[in-house]
Amino acid sequence: MAETDTPRSWDRRARAREEFIDAAYRVIDTHGPRPSMNDIAKEAGATKPRLYRHFADKADLYKAIADRTTRDVYKLVAPKFNFLLTTPHEALNHAITGYAEVVAEHPNVFRFLADGELKQDGAGSALSLDVERDLTDRLAGVASTIFESVSAEVSDVRFTARAAVGIMVSTTDLWLESSQGSAKPDTEYFAGQVAPLVWGVLDAFLRRNGIELDPTEPLYLALARINAP
Repeated sequence: MAETDTPRSWDRRARAREEFIDAAYRVIDTHGPRPSMNDIAKEAGATKPRLYRHFADKADLYKAIADRTTRDVYKLVAPKFNFLLTTPHEALNHAITGYAEVVAEHPNVFRFLADGELKQDGAGSALSLDVERDLTDRLAGVASTIFESVSAEVSDVRFTARAAVGIMVSTTDLWLESSQGSAKPDTEYFAGQVAPLVWGVLDAFLRRNGIELDPTEPLYLALARINAP
């Protein structure tokens, strides 16, 4: 096996990619949402050719930044949080606040994702759509697991998840614009504005599937009644 194909070499390359993504975050945070590859390479203490040894092209690096953002949101929202033990309102506020915390730490990164275009094979798609698709898949997975746990049959989870994520992402620039001049965007304000809108979408989805939830009651109690004789 060639040295370049050993697990150790893969680890080194993975670390190098993460270091370049870290550098990209710092450049965007400091200089705004239109970073140059030269600035990113310089910030990482490397050359531009070395950067391109770890990323196929600019689109590859941009996609990696979008993936990092999605992972950061998900780490704050889901893994250590039991949605079944909380009320729908608490769960929703937790999820939206987690998203807002990531954006508030790196507002220019969000602006970069909103403005940036991922071009591959001559076709372009907004980086923010890439984030929306990933968050939609993760949210739909969490929702499906919850419904399966109480044997509730629902349809079109992904459409509703996409609508909920779309509300959060599409209102973020308005929130950041209204927060200009602040030391840090107010995440509680964002959650307070957006949570009722998202709940409206989720409530309509649940009612369409014959489920009525009291948003102030722990979720497991409400869902348990679905299967009650």
